[in-house]
Amino acid sequence: MIGPMKRLLRSRGARKLGRDRLALASMFVIGAYLAIAIAVGVFGLISGEEAIFRIGPDQLVGAWGKPTVEQRMHYLEFYVDQVDQAFDKREPEKALAAIDFFGLRTVSTDEDVMAEKLETIFDPFDELYELQEEEGFADDPENFARLEKLEVDIAAMFQQPEGWERRYRDIGLLLGTDRQGRSILLRAVYAIKVAVQIGLVAALVSVLIGTILGGVAAFFGGWVDHVIVWLYSTLSAIPYIILLMVLAAMFLGSPFEGTLIPVYVAFCMTFWIGPCRVVRGEVMKLRELEYVQAATAVGFGRTRILLKHIIPNTTHLMFINFSLIFIGAIKAEVILSFLGLGVKNEPSWGVMINQSRQEVIAGFMWQIGAATFFMFTLVLAFNILSDALQDAFDPKHV
Repeated sequence: MIGPMKRLLRSRGARKLGRDRLALASMFVIGAYLAIAIAVGVFGLISGEEAIFRIGPDQLVGAWGKPTVEQRMHYLEFYVDQVDQAFDKREPEKALAAIDFFGLRTVSTDEDVMAEKLETIFDPFDELYELQEEEGFADDPENFARLEKLEVDIAAMFQQPEGWERRYRDIGLLLGTDRQGRSILLRAVYAIKVAVQIGLVAALVSVLIGTILGGVAAFFGGWVDHVIVWLYSTLSAIPYIILLMVLAAMFLGSPFEGTLIPVYVAFCMTFWIGPCRVVRGEVMKLRELEYVQAATAVGFGRTRILLKHIIPNTTHLMFINFSLIFIGAIKAEVILSFLGLGVKNEPSWGVMINQSRQEVIAGFMWQIGAATFFMFTLVLAFNILSDALQDAFDPKHV
């Protein structure tokens, strides 16, 4: 396998790929995604707890958005309620100490100090809350001044984080929060690990299975070929999304429900069909070439000829199918998660899109926009790279 790999890297196709600037840019984007996935999955750049941790009020507008007066009042109401609810606990001081929104904590855990600060806030807050229901509230400059003063007073109840903790909080709030007050950016970045993990496993296993079965079917022929062709023809006759849903639903109620195992099984049992068909057609041509006939005449076993002389010469097809299955798995995961059959216990782009349905109805597009953008960028990069690989290595295009 090493020999054909070296020849592939030194081939005319590899040189052509190296001159394609768009393909190189796509590889850079893919590399960046892979680096983030490794940083999150291996080095814990973002933990699963941080991705589901409440960082602030729900549906907080991102850094590039301008919240309405109603939204600003809603954000203030959230912080006032957090302090007020702490006094209803059995041990208020412990409840005040437990308030922590990504480094944003109360200026004091002393019950009397915070009660005094809260008392000065309640009356002007209630008055302004009632005024905002009146027509023309947003047109009165005096109301804006009162709102800004109230924002300053409520912010004074909390001590702002400093140093890296402050920068990390600012980064977390860059794209706002979802309906549970969780950071949209942190969830979208954490979902890169899930997407890359699913794409790699599905693509590697599917290409491996498809290449072996396709090579065996074409090289050995006879009943082996008939069985394999019947198998992928039967699976291909079932609507793709229905087959994925059935395979994923098989794990409902099992210990594997909520894990990535059902997703892996569903994808690997369906995505091998494409590589199998392509490799089978290629091996049918390769088995008639002179070097295969010479190896047979020398007395090499058929299995050795297949694994050592034929399969390595389908490497270009393996690369192309790997990239195609990678993006196919990512898009399929989004569909399954949106339907509630995919990822469940950790953030993914499909989960984010599913959870943003009510937000979209309310006109809040930050979560669905973030998930779509991150997915679109990776899929586009792989699509461009797949086309470049076909142009460079597929004999039909060379």
